[in-house]
Amino acid sequence: MLRSGPAAILAVLSFQTIFGQGVPPAFEVASVKPSTPVPGSAIGLFTYPGGRIVASNYTLRMLIHEAYDIEDYRILSGPRWVDEDRYNIEAKPSESSESSKWVPANFKTPPNPEMRQMLQTLLADRFQLKVHTEAKKESVYALVVAKGGPKLKTPTTTKEPFVSFGRVGSVDKAAVLSTLNGQNATIAQLVERLATVVKRKVLDQTDLKGNFDFQLEYAADLAQSDAGESVFQALQDQLGLKLETQPGSTDVLVIDHAEKPSGN
Repeated sequence: MLRSGPAAILAVLSFQTIFGQGVPPAFEVASVKPSTPVPGSAIGLFTYPGGRIVASNYTLRMLIHEAYDIEDYRILSGPRWVDEDRYNIEAKPSESSESSKWVPANFKTPPNPEMRQMLQTLLADRFQLKVHTEAKKESVYALVVAKGGPKLKTPTTTKEPFVSFGRVGSVDKAAVLSTLNGQNATIAQLVERLATVVKRKVLDQTDLKGNFDFQLEYAADLAQSDAGESVFQALQDQLGLKLETQPGSTDVLVIDHAEKPSGN
């Protein structure tokens, strides 16, 4: 089971539909086209009223991340092209689906559970995607409050909570520093982003409630911190938080099979 609570139920249902137990929901209309990103072009998955989804310049691994609501670092295996080839996808559900009545808060709102299952069906159909889950024993990180207390700011906005990735440096060169920018954000959102950065499961053990503003700057290359603080040191110095190693295990999604889509 991938998760506890409602997400776990969704994951179980998702895998049951893949292996033939039940009829999975599907988009009524879907377009899948190869893309070639150019400087300044959008990269992201966007949602619109009526359950419409638009993915711009997405790799298959990115699409799997969205479809299964699972961090990229927990998606294992697959041919090299799943991280290299890019695709533009537009899809919308039938008017009889619950998602056809859905109105997202904004175009950055994640897909709802039914739309994620529709994405799974789309990937199985167009990319012949087959996956399975397994538990991987490895240490995890616990996010705790460092000595001296947290250094998080009171939110200056009531906009939808969000933590965005950013960078410091010329756009035509490799980034010197990476950033995590929190806007009215929760610790749970910070934990999710940190897991992507350190590529390991992160547990929230801060006991901090509410929403915060923050900006975290750290060395873009985790293996080389000479151009700036490592993300571990930056957390302590800039946010008053700390990552501690603990024994544990992580559930991962393994790509068993995938094919490049043959056409629209």
